[in-house]
Amino acid sequence: MIRKILDFCIQERLLVLIFSAGLIAYGWYSTKKVPLDAIPNVGENQVIVLTEWPGRSPKDIEDQITYPLSISLQAVPGSKSVRGKSMFGFSFVQVTFDDDVDFYWARSRVAEQLTTVTDLPEDVTPVLAPDATALGQIYYYVLEPPAGMDLAELRSKQDFFVKYALQSVDGVAEVASIGGYVKQYQIEVDPDQLRYHKIPLNKVIQAVRESNIDVGAKTVEMNGMEFIVRGRGFIGADKTESETLKQIEATVIVTRDGIPVRVRDVASVQAGPSFRRGALDLNGAEAVGGVVVMRYGENPRDVIMRVKEKIKALESELGGIKITGIYDRSFLIDETVGTLTKALFEETIITIAVMVLFLLHVRASLIIAITLPMAVLMSFIAMKTFGVDANIMSLAGIAIAIGTMVDMGIIILENIYDHLASWEADGSPGGQKGRVEVIRNAAAEVVPAVITAVSTTIVSFLPVFFLTGRDHRLFAP
Repeated sequence: MIRKILDFCIQERLLVLIFSAGLIAYGWYSTKKVPLDAIPNVGENQVIVLTEWPGRSPKDIEDQITYPLSISLQAVPGSKSVRGKSMFGFSFVQVTFDDDVDFYWARSRVAEQLTTVTDLPEDVTPVLAPDATALGQIYYYVLEPPAGMDLAELRSKQDFFVKYALQSVDGVAEVASIGGYVKQYQIEVDPDQLRYHKIPLNKVIQAVRESNIDVGAKTVEMNGMEFIVRGRGFIGADKTESETLKQIEATVIVTRDGIPVRVRDVASVQAGPSFRRGALDLNGAEAVGGVVVMRYGENPRDVIMRVKEKIKALESELGGIKITGIYDRSFLIDETVGTLTKALFEETIITIAVMVLFLLHVRASLIIAITLPMAVLMSFIAMKTFGVDANIMSLAGIAIAIGTMVDMGIIILENIYDHLASWEADGSPGGQKGRVEVIRNAAAEVVPAVITAVSTTIVSFLPVFFLTGRDHRLFAP
């Protein structure tokens, strides 16, 4: 079989050249499509279900949310474990699947199973976490405000403008806001006034909640036209902050003998920051920023580039606010790819130098030099076909393999060179046909040994492909 392959390659040299050119072109295309990342994703294939129930203790969360969800989600097909965690006002259920289960198929099955859970408390809605992995945080940024803008206003810009704009970028799963102060309208109730007016606290809460709503009132027909009637009740609609505060203060809680008791009679209303348990510090000063989380399976380098382009387009609309990146994974990715490029370049130069010094033959050196980048491009074709990311593990494997390919190529070329030298010393019998026959025989003489040597190397790596779990995800590339 080896001799037949050699015969075909030698006789059909034009086809081999055309095939090689096509291989190079498709390999270059594959390098653009294979996801580039710095480190392999060793996280579990999991779907996370988050549920909020504010103000409840971990014990209540465990009994009424985490336990029912965990029991129900155990019925999801393909799941191998379900783990729950209960915190103050928050439930966290993690469903882990086998590695061969498709990520989005698993999410759809979990979402489908959640519809069957009916024994949760009222107004409690479980939601799926963003479709990202533990390595999805690819870009951090901060907002640099113009003079006179406080952290509360800056956080509002982040929450209601920058965040939504960046979430629209293709490949972004979520943008998490950090730092600053979240603006709130706060009602501070006076207990003495509540006792004086004999109004329970829940009555105040109910009055504010019911006053903040629009209602419909059917239609009115006039002059052959139908007009839709509605009552506008949303607090703050088309109003300034001071006007909104006055709207809340004027909210009627109860009416006694035609005299209304309003919110301002039992409480003070103000705008202030929400309670927070952390802050973002940049060079010793508080700041407002965000974390861009990449969607599962996306190319992080491409997503980062799209995020940067979106940021450039946004800054002209932010009224002087500058967006500055403080963590960018593309730098680490470029360094990883640069390591492979440097190794390939240096090994190619060393190979050419060795071949020239020992064989004194430039063309033989060039043949080896051409095979190295071709082999790398072939590796990227295989990575694209089998869905292997280009990360520090897979690229290091390519760099290691380059040394083996150099050794094998030198052995074959040196044997061909030695036979051709002997053939030329004998007077070059047979002319060009004789030269081709010498090359064929010389290659066939050592190729079996070369294949045996390469097969030994491959067999020594086979245990890697039988690893399971996190070890497989780390070393398989």
